[in-house]
Amino acid sequence: MRIFLAEDQAMVRTALASLLRLESDYEVDEAVDGLDAQEKLQKHDYDVLLSDIEMPYMSGLELVQWARQENPQMRSVIITTFNRAGYIKRAIDAGVRGFLLKDAPINELITSLQRVSRGEQVISNELLLQALGQHDPLTEKERKALRLAGQGLSTQAIAKQLFIAEGTARNYLSEAINKLHASNRTEAARIAHQKGWL
Repeated sequence: MRIFLAEDQAMVRTALASLLRLESDYEVDEAVDGLDAQEKLQKHDYDVLLSDIEMPYMSGLELVQWARQENPQMRSVIITTFNRAGYIKRAIDAGVRGFLLKDAPINELITSLQRVSRGEQVISNELLLQALGQHDPLTEKERKALRLAGQGLSTQAIAKQLFIAEGTARNYLSEAINKLHASNRTEAARIAHQKGWL
């Protein structure tokens, strides 16, 4: 099996890749973030994309969505420290075949990857129930604007990055603040991040 691992934390990435090579006969290639992954995934084919969620430049969920369009045959698995309901729901919507926590034993990871490669979906019932219990009220446009606001960007800078009018960016932020019952954009970004909606 050919596995592509996208993980921005060097120690975690190196340890995971080494364990997978040691415990199985898998071929494992690595990327340091979402953009690095995109570049490498365009050059070679893999059976499984194993990606962290929170990475610089491009989140694991954005990478999975892109990879699904580029190579529909490749299965995607999210591996993360965070079992936030919003992440799980968005991962399922993005078409991931597995959602695993980093503190799981290595043999559980290998078994899960084998199941995913056979076409099964591997998400624990507990995580699944948690995900189904929470509704993400944000639209994709509101999410993008709020993510940038959480990085400290001004409304003008957000509008420029999203190629929209400043008034439109302000409207997206205002809608997100109202939906999350927050007092300002910073609080709204914090709430959405805690829920796994960003």
